[in-house]
Amino acid sequence: MAILVDENTRLLVQGMTGRAGTFYTDQAMRYGTNCVAGVRPGRGGTSHLGLPVFHTCAEAVKETQANASLVTVPAPKAAEAMIEAIEAEIGVVVCITERVPQHDMRRVKDALKGSDAVLIGPNSQGILTPGQCKIGVMPTVDAKPGQIGIASRSASLTSEVLANCSAANLGQSTTVGVGGDVLHGIGFVGCLERFREDDDTKAVVLIGEMGGREEELAAEYLSSVDYGKPVVGLVVGRHAPVGRRMGHAGTLSVFGNLSADEKISLLRDAGVVIAKDAGDVVDTVTSCLS
Repeated sequence: MAILVDENTRLLVQGMTGRAGTFYTDQAMRYGTNCVAGVRPGRGGTSHLGLPVFHTCAEAVKETQANASLVTVPAPKAAEAMIEAIEAEIGVVVCITERVPQHDMRRVKDALKGSDAVLIGPNSQGILTPGQCKIGVMPTVDAKPGQIGIASRSASLTSEVLANCSAANLGQSTTVGVGGDVLHGIGFVGCLERFREDDDTKAVVLIGEMGGREEELAAEYLSSVDYGKPVVGLVVGRHAPVGRRMGHAGTLSVFGNLSADEKISLLRDAGVVIAKDAGDVVDTVTSCLS
């Protein structure tokens, strides 16, 4: 099993005919993702990479039964693309676009209310269920099917932890990059809820950082339930100076955000087993499962 995407996922790509859309569609198809269509206004009726191109998501869904979308549209139009996918009742929408204006994301968040869509991103590396489906920019060379669920705010640390897990024969059920922006779709809590219901996920790894409230919300959630499976946490940024932006908008420790050490303390109090660094995650997970 997996969460959110699997071998039954039927992917359409918004902005597929652009440079990024072409590259990541080709990568997904090479990995085995079932790509069924592209969407590009004004290009409907054509084909690209051997796939039909439609003017709108609604047309593509009607003709191909697509149930997931990858948004590769540039930032100024990304919000409209996400909203179009949500209104077309696509179940999983992954947006890899960086620098989407936060006031645009307010409109996307409003569109999500009352819908059944799950948004991953923006500014996300996407989602990967090894051997079944890749949507986004995650490298796949080290991915391996298995029983560890990973939810992460950091793309580079995800790659390192994933590779270490695979090298130790700890494969992954699903890896989700929740994105680095302050306003985004699914967060740690949404991932934890789904991994809890997935019988094949035996342990969960959360990769957090300074800034934002994902770790605080995860701690509140885990304190409120009997989670039933081990959760290992890695929170980086303990030595970063307060108030400095560290790579992306979500990594900004100001306006009362807790420090990395304070987040670690909250997670530990909620039952999360804390890894001291990325190289310690495998040993920590192994210890929890033994």
